[in-house]
Amino acid sequence: MLHDYELHISKAAVTPFPLNLKLTSEGEACSNPDLYRCYVDKLNFLTHTRPDLAFVVQSLSQFMHCPKLSHIAALTHTLRYVNHASGQGILLKATDKLTLQDFSDSDWAACPSTRRSVIGYVLLLGNSPISWKSKKQSTISKSSSEAEYRAMSQASSEVTWIVRLL
Repeated sequence: MLHDYELHISKAAVTPFPLNLKLTSEGEACSNPDLYRCYVDKLNFLTHTRPDLAFVVQSLSQFMHCPKLSHIAALTHTLRYVNHASGQGILLKATDKLTLQDFSDSDWAACPSTRRSVIGYVLLLGNSPISWKSKKQSTISKSSSEAEYRAMSQASSEVTWIVRLL
C-alpha cells in the first residue's frame, strides 16, 4: 500500500494523527482527490486489525468528497506512522478468565463545524480486543456528561450484541 504513495513518507511519525489537529473543510483544494480517497479507503481496511487507526480514519473519511491540502498533510502523517509502526496490531492473549470489559470515551463537541462529539469504545474479552469503534455522534450533546453517557450507551449496545453471540 505504501510503495505507491506519491508523497514523501520516509520520515517517522510517532502518533497516528498530528497532535491537537482539528480538520475543517476550509483551505486550498487538493489537486488529486482520487489519490486521497484511495488511501483513506485502504486505511479503512487496516482498522480491522489496527484499532489505533480508527479515530484517524473516521476523521479523514469526513472529507472524501472535497479533500483540502490540510487533509493531505494529515493523511501523509498517518501513512508515515503506518510505515514506521508496521509491526503493531492486535495482540490476542490466552487467559483462563474470560471477562467481558468495555471502555468508552468521548470528545465533547470535537467537530468544529457541526459541534458534534466524537465517541470511541473498545471491548475486551479477557485481555484481547474483540470490537472497537470511533465515530461522530449523530446528535449534538449539550454537555460533556451527555456525550459520555451516549458513548457508554453505544458501547453497552455492542456488549449486548456480543453477549448474544457468545
